[in-house]
Amino acid sequence: MNSGRPAPGPVRDAVQRRSSAGGPGALGVLGVVLLLGVIVAQVASGTQPRPIPLTSVVVLLLVASALAFAAAVHTFPRAVTALTVAMVAGYTAEWVGTRTGLPFGDYGYTGLLRPQLGGVPVIVALAWGGMGLAAHATAAAAAPGSRVARIVLGALALTAWDLFLDPQMIRLGLWTWHDPGLYRGVPISNFAGWLVVSLLVMILIEAIVADPGARSAGLVAIYTVMAFMETLGFAVVFDPPDPVVAAVGGVCMGLFAVLAWRRMWRR
Repeated sequence: MNSGRPAPGPVRDAVQRRSSAGGPGALGVLGVVLLLGVIVAQVASGTQPRPIPLTSVVVLLLVASALAFAAAVHTFPRAVTALTVAMVAGYTAEWVGTRTGLPFGDYGYTGLLRPQLGGVPVIVALAWGGMGLAAHATAAAAAPGSRVARIVLGALALTAWDLFLDPQMIRLGLWTWHDPGLYRGVPISNFAGWLVVSLLVMILIEAIVADPGARSAGLVAIYTVMAFMETLGFAVVFDPPDPVVAAVGGVCMGLFAVLAWRRMWRR
């Protein structure tokens, strides 16, 4: 019979370790199912000549999966709060950016992504939130003992994602740069701006989550899946393929994923 006393130390520690991995509870299972949906939607979008509706589906599934995995580790209220502040920070930066050119450069959205709020697609704000959580968790897995390292690595990991994102969205005609840059039409100022905003996103998430150093294999899996699928897409699926973006984005995102998994496997 259950006496109501706390579990013995080793049992309690085992439960905590299982929780820090993002499962195996209902939220962890839900996160896995939603992540599988992300993969299916990405594969389906790769077969479409104009996959814009499926692009939004991918982001929605990604955000839902990230929320489920984060809630499994940090509690649902904290996960929702962290997701929300990351979305607000990303949206604010995009709103300011489309009007002033700061911090990314001079760009603008077309009308293809709907709905829009103040000229910024809502799905873009959601993407900042979902991948913000995944990048932070990847950094937390790679450097669990250092807050500064988590913030810096998380910002770099999130910026690395844009090495794929911007070239892909330009190909789809979702936004345009008024003064195209050297990297597939993307100016270097864009990545500097991404790094600045990503640092803010990481600081906000770090301040909200219950245990900033807690490791979530589920959130790291989201980051890893996005790195792999984007690399595969640019390498062989998109028409025409772009091996340069595949290599640059794959190496940069892959580096952070490898650092995170290597540290978790050691533990």
